[in-house]
Amino acid sequence: MDTELATPMPKRELYFVFGALMLGMLLAALDSTIVATALPTIVGDLHGANHLSWVVVAYLLSSTVSTPLWGKLGDLHGRKVYFQAAIVLFLIGSMLCGVAHSMVELILFRAVQGLGGGGLMVGAQAIIADIVPPRERGRYAGFFGATFGAATVLGPLLGGFIVDNWTWRWIFFVNLPFGIAALIVTAAVLPAAGARVAHVIDYAGIILLTVSASALILFTSLGGTSFAWGSFKSIGLLVLGLAAGVAFWMIERRSREPVLAPRLFKNRVFTSASAIGFVVGFAMFGALTYLPVYFQLVRGASPTNSGLRLLPMMIGLFGASIIVGQLVSKGWRYRPFPIAGTAIMTIGLGLIGTIGIATSELTLGIYMFILGTGIGLVMQILVTAVQNAVGHEDLGAATAGANFFRSIGGSFGTAVFGALYVNELPRHLASGLKGHPLSSPLLAPSLWTPKNLRHLPLGELSVILHAISETIDDIYRFAVPIGVLAVILSLTLPEVTLRTSLHPIANEVPMSNADPLL
Repeated sequence: MDTELATPMPKRELYFVFGALMLGMLLAALDSTIVATALPTIVGDLHGANHLSWVVVAYLLSSTVSTPLWGKLGDLHGRKVYFQAAIVLFLIGSMLCGVAHSMVELILFRAVQGLGGGGLMVGAQAIIADIVPPRERGRYAGFFGATFGAATVLGPLLGGFIVDNWTWRWIFFVNLPFGIAALIVTAAVLPAAGARVAHVIDYAGIILLTVSASALILFTSLGGTSFAWGSFKSIGLLVLGLAAGVAFWMIERRSREPVLAPRLFKNRVFTSASAIGFVVGFAMFGALTYLPVYFQLVRGASPTNSGLRLLPMMIGLFGASIIVGQLVSKGWRYRPFPIAGTAIMTIGLGLIGTIGIATSELTLGIYMFILGTGIGLVMQILVTAVQNAVGHEDLGAATAGANFFRSIGGSFGTAVFGALYVNELPRHLASGLKGHPLSSPLLAPSLWTPKNLRHLPLGELSVILHAISETIDDIYRFAVPIGVLAVILSLTLPEVTLRTSLHPIANEVPMSNADPLL
């Protein structure tokens, strides 16, 4: 294990490093969502509609499966060199995406970009854990959580603005100056790793984890869209993912330096936080996908305006995340925040499940603010709790594990809610047509765009808008039980006193003495 900082970094240097880490995390988080509003334009330019979903899946897949590897490599060899390598890889991928001339090229380059993005996410969180004690880390982690959550709102907004005013290629080119700035600052200020120690790389574990996560993400992302759930391809991916997962677990139990050590799952904080993160990611990413759909199709908003209308959610998320970080840094216990956050998030999901065509902007804004506040209360505090509960030798792997399970949950949620949308929409359309029979065939869903819908006869438009609104309501109502499960899981999170030093010392509360019910 490389030696790391034994004392906290001076404040002035810390602020520079923190700014660079924030920038790196923002770039990685934005690129998981910024492409969504540009996809129609990209497809029209590169002529690859049948590969549309892969532009998003490629980034999600590579960033998720690489996260545990980046975390473990940082634990073994020091985090500075790998964070900088992640920046370089991300910038290379961004530049190549911007000059892609076909959908196949764009998909491959998005995978390269995602590999770097996975390292940026886990690297930023682990580096802060190296240089800031857990008690003080809350205020910085709050900004990380706010940044990650805000990216889910800002991504579609920024993507729509760039497409409306420039070319879609600038979605990727805009990363270059900011990534270079982050690279320069971290090179100048971030301390280098200490003495090298020989390590054994767990190649078998890396390969099996990659295969398992890749198969499961592809199963959830492409099943029901690119091929049927019951098809040979879907079932094959599911079986492959589960089999590789079992093999990975068996290999890790015997590995000298496993990628995701089984001992982490004996840590109650890590296990509980990972389960909460999975369920919160399931509900959050799955449900948030359909608010832009509601605004653009039901309300007729442009891509840019649909992003602007998500601002109440971003304000709630950003504010709650920062406030929680400040309170924890002042000595407040962290356990009540995930409990309150998941409960408020569930209420927000339920409220949004009641919206209709005529719901006022003020009412909808309040509902989104409530949902954002709930997500902000739980988003980043789980990572702080995990980092505080594990030894320094497992810091990167534990941080990566917490992010990994949240990302996997998000991919599952997106797929499940997508399947729900596809199956419920025809039912609501059929119900609407019974009450409003049309004299001509209904416009095909593949042609539903804000522009096309506004040119339809009033009767047909009314049927379609009500069907979309009711289907989206079903999605959010379905998300409520998932939110309730998150609340129940949050009750299992132990409270472990946050350390005031970078490494555990004798007079601080150990894991075994922490009361899980406080």
